[in-house]
This record gives sequence, structure tokens and C-alpha cells, in this order.
Amino acid sequence: MMLFRVISIKSKFNEMFESKQNGTTRRISEVANICRGASPRPISNYLTEDKDGVNWIKIGDVSIDDIYVTHTAEKITKDGADKSRYVAPGDFILSNSMSFGRPYVVSITGCVHDGWLIISDYQKALNTLFFYYELRTNTVQKQFHSLANGTTVDNLNSELVRDVRIFIPPIELQNQFADYAQSCDKLKFNE
Repeated sequence: MMLFRVISIKSKFNEMFESKQNGTTRRISEVANICRGASPRPISNYLTEDKDGVNWIKIGDVSIDDIYVTHTAEKITKDGADKSRYVAPGDFILSNSMSFGRPYVVSITGCVHDGWLIISDYQKALNTLFFYYELRTNTVQKQFHSLANGTTVDNLNSELVRDVRIFIPPIELQNQFADYAQSCDKLKFNE
């Protein structure tokens, strides 16, 4: 049933936005801020089991099918967090190496290391769920792949991602799509 739900959401996205007749195409940097995460070094000096530690978001905290980051396996100290980059609920994180180009919506506060790019302050132009599915489209993923660089491992960086072009339909259409995607997600919990 999950595969059908994903195909249904992608089909709806394509049905609503593939023609790109009702909207504009812009660079991500025109509607959002993009920066790279940062890691305190050596990280082992900053890990903590203290309940007051700061969530340390790693790629292992999410699966390939997740949309949201909801928990972390590790925390870092306040000093470590000060040498990292904070993310807040609603921010996107985008993997930038190895399995690059995978977007996730942060639903907790925490910090991210330099294996993530942070996309924030997009909400004036983009509905969060619409933006998530747009970042997962073949059109955007192909741009990520063509821009990725590296000698042994392909990498994305904030400069490259700033130039990725996205389609921005009217917010009413984005919200309509997001409502559809949420209704499909609700079916998941009723299976």
C-alpha cells in the first residue's frame, strides 16, 4: 500500500504542476536561505548523554522514505552546538555527499554537521510539503546530479544548490497539493 501512496502523490504532483503553466521558475536562492552545516572537531569530545544536550542530527537518524526528522540517536553539548549549525522545526536539511540530494523536513530543534545543507526561510513562497515533493522530483534531482562534484565522492555544496531552479506555483495550488499529500499520509496510519 505504501508504494501505491507514493506513486499516487507523485502522480498528483505531476498532474498539477508538470505543465508549469500557472507559476514561475526561480532559483532556490531567490526564495530561501541556504547554508552548510558545521561540525565541532573532534566530535567525540562534544557528544553527551545529558538530557539537556542538543539533538545531533545525522543521516542515520532518518530512512530514505522519511519526510520528517523526528528524533536523534545522539546529542552534543552546548559548546559543541555553538560550533555547529542550529536547525529549527520547518527547516529543510539536504544530504550533500554520498546519498546527496535527499531532503528532510526538521520537526525538532537540533544541530547538523557539514554533511547537511540547510534550507530555511522559504515559507513566504513555498508550502513545506509542496517544497519537499518538489525537491524529490526528477527535474530537481537531475539538477542535483548534474551539479554534484567531487573526485571520488559526488558532493553538493550551498553555492551549487543556490542555482537549482524550482517551479513556484501560486500558494493556493501548493496548499491544495499539500492537503492531498497529507490525506494520503493519513491513509498510512489507517492501514
